[in-house]
Amino acid sequence: MKCIKKLLILGFHSINLILIIFYLYPGSIFGCFLFNNCYVQPQITKDFLFSSEYSISSNHLYVFIILSFFGMLAYHGSNKVKFLITYLFSLSIILELFHLIIPNRGFEWSDLFGNILGVIIVIIIYNVKNKYV
Repeated sequence: MKCIKKLLILGFHSINLILIIFYLYPGSIFGCFLFNNCYVQPQITKDFLFSSEYSISSNHLYVFIILSFFGMLAYHGSNKVKFLITYLFSLSIILELFHLIIPNRGFEWSDLFGNILGVIIVIIIYNVKNKYV
């Protein structure tokens, strides 16, 4: 059991590091490999539209769901869950703010909302699971 916990923590930190590298790269690493164009960002699914003015980035939502899920799995039952939640919210905001200064990247509200919503979804699932299971 202790080995699995260590693997989960290592997995979370690895995903975290990869996310930061992809997020701070001035362009799209996936676009470079998939389309041979670093300025094209592949879309997993269409963004979620609430109106013509408001949307949530599906790519960002999925990535932060995955990151938050692995973080909650890795630190479940420890006294670090509250710190993890604070970290995930801070990371989702800070990384998007860095797009204001990174060349070829741009701050977008839909990306920020996707980041934050991804964290919130996992927190809700985590709390419901702990309350009823």
